Amino acid sequence: MKAPFASLAAALALLSGCAYPYTLRALPPATTPAPPAMAASAPIEQRPPVTILVSIDGFRPDYLDRGVTPNLSRLAAGGVTAAMRPSFPSKTAPNHWTLVTGLVPDHHGVVANTIEDAARPGETFTMANDDPFWWNGGEPLWVTAEKAGIRTATMFWPGSNVAWGGVRDPQWPHPVANGTRPHDWQEFNQQISGHQRVDAVIDWLRRPAATRPAFVTLYFDTVDTAGHTFGPAAPEMTAAVAQVDGWIGELVAGLATLGQPANLVIVADHGMAPTSSTRTIALDTIVPPADARIIDTGPFATFVPMPGREDAVARALLTPHPHMQCWRRQEIPARFRYGTNPRIPPFLCLAEDGPAGAWTISKTAPTRPFTGGAHGYDNDAADMRALFIANGPAFATGRRIATFDNVDIAPLVRDLLGLPPGQRLDGDDRPFRGVLRR
Repeated sequence: MKAPFASLAAALALLSGCAYPYTLRALPPATTPAPPAMAASAPIEQRPPVTILVSIDGFRPDYLDRGVTPNLSRLAAGGVTAAMRPSFPSKTAPNHWTLVTGLVPDHHGVVANTIEDAARPGETFTMANDDPFWWNGGEPLWVTAEKAGIRTATMFWPGSNVAWGGVRDPQWPHPVANGTRPHDWQEFNQQISGHQRVDAVIDWLRRPAATRPAFVTLYFDTVDTAGHTFGPAAPEMTAAVAQVDGWIGELVAGLATLGQPANLVIVADHGMAPTSSTRTIALDTIVPPADARIIDTGPFATFVPMPGREDAVARALLTPHPHMQCWRRQEIPARFRYGTNPRIPPFLCLAEDGPAGAWTISKTAPTRPFTGGAHGYDNDAADMRALFIANGPAFATGRRIATFDNVDIAPLVRDLLGLPPGQRLDGDDRPFRGVLRR
């Protein structure tokens, strides 16, 4: 069952850094009368705020308008909220790595959910890959914090299981030398419920001060899964939003029970657009399969021409196409901040995401009808916007700020943890300077 949410006043008091006093149970009367004494209270532990970075994968800001998010809406009303712009491509792995590094995918190297690298012929990256080779382009927050002596714990986050900065031995059992992980971390398993994930975080925070984490991440995938399966407007999506909101309520209630003040930074990696089999672009009608190897399909497609077929592929892709635009890697528009990393294939095509729904690029025409949802489109599209809520003693109350880029989240968390600003990051903390309590 969902744990009861504390009253609004109590929740806001917690998130303003207040602890709740308690007293010891009175001892039974002694057999020999004792002189009267004043009742003693147990000392109250003055816990410093913990910073908790929560990702609700695929959660659009407008999902708060569905009337099923009392907990998230309460936190938004009592804190700071905004619509956040993801980085391009608006995919899960690239954006989760951006959120914790402050670098755009073009710079941190996790440029898609599926990646190839000339230095690793025959190998393909997916989010399940924990070889530091693929992730070492940007230092994540938990590594920076651990180096500074700040204890960290990650209850799932793409890349948090990686021994960052290390080198993986190609020989079984593939030990990694000189890598850094969070002090506590969990390998992602979709079968671990949201309730169990929240319980794990609360259990970490029950520890004594010497072993208690000061920075925690928490990740929920339920909303993204429902969006892909049913589409963003489906009742099943609304049910998934309500379910995750309940888990957020459990988290806040658990923090209140511990008397643990917290700076909560609740984000999403991207939004979700409606898709349909009636809005598909079949690549085999544009580029003969023998001319190019396709790396990625969906909201965008990437291609590697076969030897000697570069000009033919360019002629096929770079002419105008309905509902799709294509570029050479080096000619991708500058506003995407994407195209300099050698892991990006030589050609990229981006499908249209418009008011009538989003288009999907596929290798061939669909063989059966479908509806659902997808992300990976233009990161400035309205339905790719991502949730942002911040609530806690470090934040002003009742403030809505302008849309900002998600590269600014890592600098914000650095501020909360007392870390230095960071060097050569693509983001900074400017969007939050008017709403942070110094």
